[in-house]
Amino acid sequence: MKNKLTKVRSIIKKNLELTFLLILLIATIVSVRVYNVNKNVINQNYINLINNTYFQKGIKHIFDNLNPKFANINHKVSKGETFNKILNNYEVPKDEIQKIIKILSKENKLSKLKTGQIIQFTIDRSNNNKITSLIFPITRTKKIKLTRNLISEKFEKKQIVTNLNKKIIFKEGKILKSLYQSATDLEIKPSVIVEFARLYGFQVDFQRDLRKGDNFQIMYEVFEDDEGKIFETGNVIFANLILRNQINTLYYFDKKSSRGHYDRSGKSIKKALMKTPINGARLSSSFGMRKHPIDGYNKMHRGTDFAAPEGTPIMASGDGIIIRAKWCGGGGNCIKIKHNSTYSTVYAHMSKFAIGIKKGVRVKQGQVIGYVGSTGKSTGPHLHYEVIKNGKKINSQTLKLPSGKILTGKDRKLFEINRIKIDVLKSELILGIK
Repeated sequence: MKNKLTKVRSIIKKNLELTFLLILLIATIVSVRVYNVNKNVINQNYINLINNTYFQKGIKHIFDNLNPKFANINHKVSKGETFNKILNNYEVPKDEIQKIIKILSKENKLSKLKTGQIIQFTIDRSNNNKITSLIFPITRTKKIKLTRNLISEKFEKKQIVTNLNKKIIFKEGKILKSLYQSATDLEIKPSVIVEFARLYGFQVDFQRDLRKGDNFQIMYEVFEDDEGKIFETGNVIFANLILRNQINTLYYFDKKSSRGHYDRSGKSIKKALMKTPINGARLSSSFGMRKHPIDGYNKMHRGTDFAAPEGTPIMASGDGIIIRAKWCGGGGNCIKIKHNSTYSTVYAHMSKFAIGIKKGVRVKQGQVIGYVGSTGKSTGPHLHYEVIKNGKKINSQTLKLPSGKILTGKDRKLFEINRIKIDVLKSELILGIK
C-alpha cells in the first residue's frame, strides 16, 4: 500500500502541470453548473414577479402618477379664435363649456376675444378634463376668476383688480442712428416714442432736420403694479428735442379746456396737419415730376414717399373722418381722411390697417391708422402720403399751416405755475432726489 502511494505521488510530481490543469477544469465545470442552476432560478423568480398581478398594479400606479393630475394652461388667443373653440381644443366637456360661457357672458362679449389675450385655466385630467379654475382678463388691470366648489360642483366668481401706482420717468440721450433706435436703447416704451415723434411732427421733418449727435430729453408717466411691473404708459409731460444746440421744449398742460402740449411761451404745438405722419422714415421721393420706378416713364408724382421698415406705424396727420379704407389698385391698401372742408390726406401701400380702422370712423391727430408695407405698385416698403387742398393735390413739405392757440389770461398763469413745477420735478429726477 505504501508503495502504491509512493508511486502515485511520483506520477503527480512528474506531471504536476497536467494535474493542476485537470483540477482547474473540474472546478470550472462545477462552477458553471452551479451558476446555470442559480440563473434559471433567478430568471424564473423574475418572470413570476413580472406576471404577479399586484406588482403590475403597483407599476401602473407609479407611472400614472408621473403624469400630473392637474394641467395648468396659459392660452394665448390667436386671430379668429372663439372661447368655445379654445376650451373644446383642450377636450373640456361641452356642458362644462356652456356653464362657463353662461357665467362670463353676463358681463363680457366672449364672441370678440382680443388677439394676444391670455386665458389661464386648470383642468383635472383624472375627472374628464373638467375645469377647476379659470382666469379671464377683462382689461389689463381687471380679471374674473372662476373656482370650482368641490362639494357643490358650482363655480364661484371673484373679480381680481390690480392696483397701479403712477411713476414719473426721465430719460435723455443722443441720436446716433435714428430717434427710434436711440430711444429704444434707453428702454423707452414704443408707445412713448411714437407720442414723442407725434408732438414734434408738427414742426420737425425727421428726415431733414435731425442730425447725428442731436439730443433729446423726455419725461413721461408709467403705471406699475406693486411688484414694479409696467402695465401701461401715460402722458408725456415734458419733451425737449435739441437740434444743433437749439432747444425745443414742450410742456403738458392738463386743464380740460386747453389740454395739450405747449412751448415755454404758452403756444400750442398743435396745427391743422402734421408735417410728417411717420417716425424714423427717410424721404425717398418728393413731390414733382419723376421717372416712375415700375411704369418706366416720366410722370407727375403728386405725393411724398417716406421709406421705412415694414410694420412702422403710420399716424393720422390731423383730426378727421375716414372716407376710404380699402384696396386702391396701384396704391395697395390705402386710407383717405377728410379733415375739414379744405383738407384731406391719403396714405398708400400699407401692409395692413390698424385695429378698428374702417370707413366712417373718426380719428384723432397722431392716432395710428396703419402700418408701412409694399402693397400695390411698389418696389419696396414705404408710405406714399398725399395732402389735398380744395380738391387739388399739393406738396405737403411746403405747406404753410397756421400756428396753434396761445394761452392767455388765467390759463396762462396756471400754465406758468405748471411749467415751473415740471422743471423742478425734472431737476429732482436728474439729481436722483425723487
